[in-house]
Amino acid sequence: MEGIMKVISTENKPIKMWLEDIEDGALAQAKNLANLPFLFKHVALMPDSHQGYGMPIGGVIATKGVVIPNAVGVDIGCGMCACKTELTEIDSDTLKKVMHFIRQRIPVGFRHHRVKQSEGVMPRYQKISDGTPAKVVCGEVELGQEEYSEPAKGILYNISYSEMPIVAREYENARTQIGTLGGGNHFIEIQKGSDGYVWVMIHSGSRNLGKQVADHYNKTAIDLNKMWYSVVPKEQQLAFLTTDHPMAWQYMREMQYCVDFALASRQLMMNRVLESMSDAIGDAFDYDEQINIAHNYARLENHFGQNVIVHRKGATLARKDTIGIIPGSQGTASYIVQGLGNPESFESCSHGAGRTMGRKHAQRTLDLKEEIKKLDDQGIIHGIRTVKDLDEASGAYKNIDTVMENQKDLVSIQTELKPLAVVKG
Repeated sequence: MEGIMKVISTENKPIKMWLEDIEDGALAQAKNLANLPFLFKHVALMPDSHQGYGMPIGGVIATKGVVIPNAVGVDIGCGMCACKTELTEIDSDTLKKVMHFIRQRIPVGFRHHRVKQSEGVMPRYQKISDGTPAKVVCGEVELGQEEYSEPAKGILYNISYSEMPIVAREYENARTQIGTLGGGNHFIEIQKGSDGYVWVMIHSGSRNLGKQVADHYNKTAIDLNKMWYSVVPKEQQLAFLTTDHPMAWQYMREMQYCVDFALASRQLMMNRVLESMSDAIGDAFDYDEQINIAHNYARLENHFGQNVIVHRKGATLARKDTIGIIPGSQGTASYIVQGLGNPESFESCSHGAGRTMGRKHAQRTLDLKEEIKKLDDQGIIHGIRTVKDLDEASGAYKNIDTVMENQKDLVSIQTELKPLAVVKG
C-alpha cells in the first residue's frame, strides 16, 4: 500500500514527509533538526505536521547520545484512550444526561479536583527522603521495553528526592490533577463505530506535572548547552542533554513517570465516563479493554540496526500490528488503526488531523454560525457557543480524510468512529 512520502535533500540529513506541503515555519524547524550533528538517519514528518516549539508537532526524530526535552514538549505523555462498549444505540436525551454526569465527575480546562484523589490511582511511587540508594525500574536499561499501548501496571517508582526532584515536588498537587481533562484540544467524545458499536474516546495529557518537568529540564539543557558552547543556536529551541550526563537519565525517569501519569489519568477518566453512561442509561453494560497510546515522549528503540533515542512529538507508535488511535477534529471522524511498521517513519504515524491555523487566527477568521451549523447538521451534541470556542472548530484543522490517505503506508484503518457528543477542555 503506497503513501506519498516526499524527500527534501537540501540539508545535512534528509527530511521525509508524508504530506504534500507544509507551512514555512514548520519546514524551517525541520531543517534545523536535519542539521543537528547528532541526528540519526533523517527527520520524519507525519501528515498532520505543523509548527511547534523547536520541533514540528507531528514530527519524529532519532538521536545518538542525546535527548531533547523540546522534542517531546510540555504535555509529556499526552495521548489517546478508546473503549468499545456493547451498546449499539444511544439516543440524544440519554447523551445529554451522559454529558451532564461527565461534567460533574471530570473537571475540564484549568479546573482540578477539589480533593486529592486516592494514591491508588496514581502510578505507584515511594519517596525516600534520607538519600538511601534506590532501585529505579525505568532507568537506562529498562526504558522503552513496554509498549505505550499497554498500561504500566505494577511499576514501583522507588526513588530518592534527588532522582526525580520535580515529581517529588509536584506529587501531591498531581493528585488533584489526575483524572482531569485539561484544555486546548483535549476532549471526551462518545462515538458510533463502523462496527455498529458505541465507543468512548479521550484525549488528554499529564497536566501541570508534565509541564513542570518539561520546563525544568529544558532550562537545564539551555544552561548546560551554554556552558558547553553548543553549536546548536539557542534560538532554535533545541537544547539537549547528553546521555553521558546524569541529567539526561534524570529527565528520562521523570518523563517516563509523566507518561505513566497521563495514562493513569486517562484510565481514571474513562472509568468515570463509563460510570456516567451507566447512570444515564439506568443499567450496567459490558465493554472491551481500553486501548491506550501516547504521542509525546522519547524512548530507547532500535532502528536500522542501531540503538537510538526516538522522539515522538505529536506522533503515534505504528509498529507492525500495534493498535493505535488517530482522532479527527471536532465534528469529523476518528480512527482505530493498526500499524504497518514502516521503517522510514521510525514506525510512527500521525496523532490526529493537525492544525491549519493558530488559535487566535481561527477565532478571528472562522464563521461562528457556519461552524455551529456543521455540527448541528450532523446531530452532534457539542460545546461551541462563542467566538472563543472557534479555536477548536473543525475549520481550524486539516481534512482528516486527506491525512489518512497520505499515511496508507503507515497504518491500516480498522474502525471508523463518527462523533455523537463531545466535551471539550
